Amino acid sequence: MNLMEELQQELAPDRVTKNETVLEQHSSDESYHTPHLPEVVVFPETAEEVSRVIKLANKYEQTVVPFGVASSLEGNVIPYESSIVVDFSLMNKVLEIRENDFLVKVQPGVTRSQLDKELKKYGMFFSVDPGADATLGGMAATNASGTTAVRYGIMRDQVRDMEVVLADGSIIHTGNLAAKSSSGYHLNGLFVGSEGTLGCFTELTLRVYGIPEYTMAARASFHSVDDAVEAVTAILQAGVPIARVELADAQSIKQMNWFSETEYQEVPTVFLEFHGNEAGLKQDVDFTREIVMDHNCQDIEFETDTAGRNRLWEARHNVAYAYIHGNPGKKQMVTDVCVPISELAGAIKDAREAVETSGLDGGIVGHVGDGNYHILLMVDVNDQTDIDKANIVNEHIVNYALARGGTCTGEHGVGIGKRKYAKKEHGASLEVMRAIKQALDPKGILNPGKVI
Repeated sequence: MNLMEELQQELAPDRVTKNETVLEQHSSDESYHTPHLPEVVVFPETAEEVSRVIKLANKYEQTVVPFGVASSLEGNVIPYESSIVVDFSLMNKVLEIRENDFLVKVQPGVTRSQLDKELKKYGMFFSVDPGADATLGGMAATNASGTTAVRYGIMRDQVRDMEVVLADGSIIHTGNLAAKSSSGYHLNGLFVGSEGTLGCFTELTLRVYGIPEYTMAARASFHSVDDAVEAVTAILQAGVPIARVELADAQSIKQMNWFSETEYQEVPTVFLEFHGNEAGLKQDVDFTREIVMDHNCQDIEFETDTAGRNRLWEARHNVAYAYIHGNPGKKQMVTDVCVPISELAGAIKDAREAVETSGLDGGIVGHVGDGNYHILLMVDVNDQTDIDKANIVNEHIVNYALARGGTCTGEHGVGIGKRKYAKKEHGASLEVMRAIKQALDPKGILNPGKVI
């Protein structure tokens, strides 16, 4: 028998395919990186089936690429070698909700919105919101975060335990159900963010939270980026329990107004959200108003009803799509660097100068509460000049971030797009990472060419 026949024997013929359309669907992600067709796509339903696939991959010396919904932005799931793509869409069950422990156990193909729909029945929610309706397995693979990280933390902070299929087909667990442990190496921290290069996740136990009693959103307009960032820093220093705090520059607000039919002032703008009880929240809101007014805030408007909050956050989340629709025929390069908060204002101003110098259309948005910002650059992928300009901008802001103690990626992961910065960012510790990769995947079959 050949590989195809053995895979069909292990999984069932209808869950192993070389159909051209299916291969095409698994050849790319949301990034501008060049697509590449896999050798075959498989759809396992259990960890044991994933294990058998990986054992066959070893036998036939085929590489393996785990695949969620391809919402990644750095070529993280593109199968550049002759690969078996393992699609986890059939492993999409919420296995257990332990409401008294504030934990949920899920398969990797469960999406963020699917989980929140189930959790609402228990008065709970999952905190990590990357914007896209990504799978939880994919979010763990890239250590995703997003708008709520300033209050609740990033994906790595939510993972209590994972079931992982290793490169030899063995199945392990990386943690337990306890809230803390001092036993052994921190394997959760190792595997989260590994982008499928160390193992395939087949089950995740995640921390969840009670839905806040009261939620309020706000939009504050500022004269300058400096004023906006300084105001947010003051809010954080004051200990206000802010749940989201997002910055959009003037160009992004202009694009937002065009796409979402809003009428916001086209100036640097901070979007905020507060979670808590009604009495305490009133004090937090009043305090926040005083702080932003002390930092040259032009205007601040609060939204208390659900429709108003949803409208505000929908406009913010749709900035990327606003640029895409405003530039037909082009694709979007989304940069992703993170700097110490004290360096953020300077980084954003420097980034705006880099965009203007390039001549490309682009806006800047950021999770200002944790120093993570993005440039939404529109490029013609068929025009090498455009690609070169975008790469120059990206490299410029990465070097700026690294020179100030930052990182080349705050949440999108390394994939292939940021791999070239690994040595500069990590130095000698990169060799430790390579040693770990060699120990866990000696044949190099797991998502090769990514991360390191």
